[in-house]
Amino acid sequence: MASNSQEFLAFAFQCKACTTVPSSIKHFCLVLLNLLGVSPQANHSSAERFLLLGFTDWPSLQPVLFALVLLCYLLTLTGNAALVLLAIRDPRLHTPMYYFLCHLALVDVGFTTSVVPPLLASLRGSVLQLPRAGCMAQLCSSLALGSAECVLLAVMALDRAAAVCNPLRYASLASPLLCRTLAGASWLGGLANSAAQTALLAARPLCAPRCLDHFICELPALLQLACRGGRSATERQMFAARVVILLVPSAVILASYIAVGRAVWGMHSSSGWRKAASTCGSHLTAVCLFYGSATYTYLQPTHSYNQGRGKFISLFYTVVTPALNPLIYTLRNKEVKGAALRLLRSLGRP
Repeated sequence: MASNSQEFLAFAFQCKACTTVPSSIKHFCLVLLNLLGVSPQANHSSAERFLLLGFTDWPSLQPVLFALVLLCYLLTLTGNAALVLLAIRDPRLHTPMYYFLCHLALVDVGFTTSVVPPLLASLRGSVLQLPRAGCMAQLCSSLALGSAECVLLAVMALDRAAAVCNPLRYASLASPLLCRTLAGASWLGGLANSAAQTALLAARPLCAPRCLDHFICELPALLQLACRGGRSATERQMFAARVVILLVPSAVILASYIAVGRAVWGMHSSSGWRKAASTCGSHLTAVCLFYGSATYTYLQPTHSYNQGRGKFISLFYTVVTPALNPLIYTLRNKEVKGAALRLLRSLGRP
């Protein structure tokens, strides 16, 4: 298994398709590669090619999807960049909530960027062909960033619970050091889950025909290509890893909002209710959008996963949700609106 894991890491640095992988993820894999003493040389597995059918079975829908995906991608880039810019420039937004929101914005941009370029290419009508290296690199990148978002949403729920349940002690509880530690743990948790899942998949041969009715190399679709020998054991191990990365943060989020609910129930002023709703409402919306689609995709048995239906669900949480997040967090947020107005006024001054 160790040798196969080494092969996977070598794959990730020998194909041109890896240009869609965020540099931080590539650097992480390169460090592991060097630690294992493996050089990224070509081997027999590099000849394997995967056919990604994308939405070629919906030819009339492809132009609409191309426009939608491109629009969502531009919204993701501009919306999250604007959010990060405001949080950095405006001292009033130098709070734990906006610190974590900046990390969420960076995760969303990287997550979408690992998916959208090949998706746009396939939506122009051709079947996308990826070598094994490109497919595994895309899987590594999307898994790492998606898993980081799972953990980060749980961290943000803890932050919101601390703000509502202990407002007087919030400043001391959410210290800068703790915030940096939790943000770092989110990124490391995503990278660790990605390394574990891709190593397990690399340990299994994938049988021909290597054809995916999907637009990305997504884990459930790839697992359906795994050859039968030892397949069930590998699936159980990978399913356990997916359960940990999805259900543990879900449990943290649920416990956090139970605490918030109890605190809100004890409030006697309507202003307190409204403040709690504005504090937690946007985050809860983002959690429902992301976890709903991700849970459907990753917490069902491999044999029952339908690629034709699954690619539309994946399109939602990889492309649409990252574009909606900046709107969700800013439309009803007076602090962000005020920061935007102050920035525009400062730019308009001579």
